[in-house]
Amino acid sequence: MEKVLKTKRKIRFQDCDPFNHLNNSKYLEYFINAREDQIEEHYNLDIFKLMKTTSLSWVVASNQISYIKPAFTMETVIIESQLIQYTDNALLVEMKMWNKDETELKALLWIKFIHYSFHTKKVASHSDDLMLLFHSVAVPVEQTVFENRYSNIVQELKSRMHT
Repeated sequence: MEKVLKTKRKIRFQDCDPFNHLNNSKYLEYFINAREDQIEEHYNLDIFKLMKTTSLSWVVASNQISYIKPAFTMETVIIESQLIQYTDNALLVEMKMWNKDETELKALLWIKFIHYSFHTKKVASHSDDLMLLFHSVAVPVEQTVFENRYSNIVQELKSRMHT
């Protein structure tokens, strides 16, 4: 089962600012939409079907994002995502937006999701099946602080360019 999921997307005119850059708020939409599609396609996990049948889903608890290089109108980008941490009721997903050749990093995002019961209106524990899935696809990273992770990725990219 794939652990790092990738999707191609084209940056649309209506999502850009007057400089033809993807608007900062739209990065989150591109990331979330890509992740929803990726987990349904690769893990057969339809979060909307799950919510309808169990009243359980995930809500966004926090976002940490670094805008590194602009994404431009009509540019094709690669959106990459991976689960980097999980607990019995939370997920931490790392997402990256790359240029189409994956040589230029445009943005880095950590998004924390909380598993939530819409029936009880409280945080809910993940099922055993979900925990098994998370165990099989998680790609832990050494850094536990977003800024440290960002610095590490930037250093790796610089090293790659010099070799």
